[in-house]
Amino acid sequence: MIYNLIRTLFFFSSILISQQTVGLIYNDTTAAYNGYTLFAPQSSLSTFLIDNEGRLVNRWESEYVPGLSAYFLEDGYLLRSAAVEDPDGVDGRTGGFQKFDWENNLVWEFYYGTQHHDIEQLPNGNVLLIVNDTKLKNAAIQAGRNPDSIAGNNIRSLSILEVSQTGQETGEIVWQWNAWDHLIQDFDNLKDNYGIVAEHPELIDINFASGGAQDWLHTNSISYNNELDQILVSNRNTNEIWIIDHSITTWEAATHEGGNNGKGGDLLYRWGNPVAYKTGTDDDRKLYGQHDAHWIETGLPGASNILIFSNGFSERGYSTVDEIEPPINVNGYYELLYGAAYQPFDQTWVYTANTPEDFNSPRYGGSQRLPNGNTLICNSDGGEFFEVTSEKEIVWKYINPVSRDRIYYQGETEIDHNHVFRCYRYDEHYPGLAGKDLTPGDPIELYPTIAINDEQSIIAKFRLYDNYPNPFNPSTMIQYDLPEATQVTVAIYDLMGSAVKTLVNEFKDAGYHTVTWNGTNDRGNRMSGGVYLYSINAGPYHKTQKMVLLK
Repeated sequence: MIYNLIRTLFFFSSILISQQTVGLIYNDTTAAYNGYTLFAPQSSLSTFLIDNEGRLVNRWESEYVPGLSAYFLEDGYLLRSAAVEDPDGVDGRTGGFQKFDWENNLVWEFYYGTQHHDIEQLPNGNVLLIVNDTKLKNAAIQAGRNPDSIAGNNIRSLSILEVSQTGQETGEIVWQWNAWDHLIQDFDNLKDNYGIVAEHPELIDINFASGGAQDWLHTNSISYNNELDQILVSNRNTNEIWIIDHSITTWEAATHEGGNNGKGGDLLYRWGNPVAYKTGTDDDRKLYGQHDAHWIETGLPGASNILIFSNGFSERGYSTVDEIEPPINVNGYYELLYGAAYQPFDQTWVYTANTPEDFNSPRYGGSQRLPNGNTLICNSDGGEFFEVTSEKEIVWKYINPVSRDRIYYQGETEIDHNHVFRCYRYDEHYPGLAGKDLTPGDPIELYPTIAINDEQSIIAKFRLYDNYPNPFNPSTMIQYDLPEATQVTVAIYDLMGSAVKTLVNEFKDAGYHTVTWNGTNDRGNRMSGGVYLYSINAGPYHKTQKMVLLK
């Protein structure tokens, strides 16, 4: 009787929750894995950590939108890729990463012009980067690329860099692997790399995935396996995942010998589309524009298997999460029969919605195996995170409330652009959370960030945001919106109304702006702890709010 009453109450409470359109939609506390979920909305400067009730536990601020992944590390730091506006960078941007402590203090930043999509911290603290390796048209033709498959003056290949910290703003590249060193082609016997593609699955056919034009491979994820000392990457335009050896030196990485597997920098394993190495047909293809290929961690159900978010594209019209068991033997080698495609022929587990078209994220997405055997999935295009059991029952669901309206020059509008590249769940015993204040605050409010047209940011109204963090020590960020260009003053006062520090006193363009106060006065002296006021005067807009400086 009591059990039935509890189930009834739970049912009606879940209906009430499900009436929401953003934030926490559903939480089955008896089946969902309890923990803290990290996500970095693509349109936001913020990275959020929430509990299973959707309440904010911590928030980090950057001056850059993510580019694209973010991780909360076992050492208690946030590692967040950064998309830095730069007219000299690829597509108007340069990439890199920032590392913050729990209190949002920046402890390391490193930028490299063609970094994109994903990063991965190694156990030694170094960071792996996915980097575009741009080759001029003439070099691509000499390497055996069909000239008709080159759009423009170059194509973009893949390099993987390992960076070691040398200072707060510097790093040293200590290891490198280049896909360009492992090519094969059967298009022109007078050019480099000529051979029989089907006889060399360890090499990369430079003429496959010609539909990518300049963006030949479009690598979009990187993962590291410490036990194997191997790297796994996902290539969207070839519909494949690759595994390479990390035990090799940079010199060996450019050769076909050396390392734990004796193959140098050649591919140890590939899966998803055997047509890429001329073995099999389109019927053997398993992946469709996939993202987030990674090993399931030791100690979790399915450990050593690989999870992949297979987006689907328009070819299939729906997304799946695929789990595979790679054919690695006791000696650490990936088994392959001569003339055959790499196994497995079938996935170990596949998640798709009951109505497949209901789960469709053509662009990005991710997944994570949880300790209870459930899988956390990020349906990126809808900003939707949901947890499913092995039987594919949804037991937790949250929709990112941070959005923007993108206004195109034609006047068309895309509403609720709340995309999130990936999300991750960390339990209360996760080493990085040890000693942290996990007291939950309020749910994240529904708010738009930046509305954009092709030329400039468009803000609908004046707004002064809550400073973050608050309370703070040693610094805090103040954010404000300007719907029009105007003279702006942002200043700090004590409770008696005496001026402490002027942070901004200049003419500002319309848009989204930030400024940081480091707790000092206009003379550079450190202020004592206590309550302070921060005020903005911008045209007709005036507002004052409180902040707390800790000592």
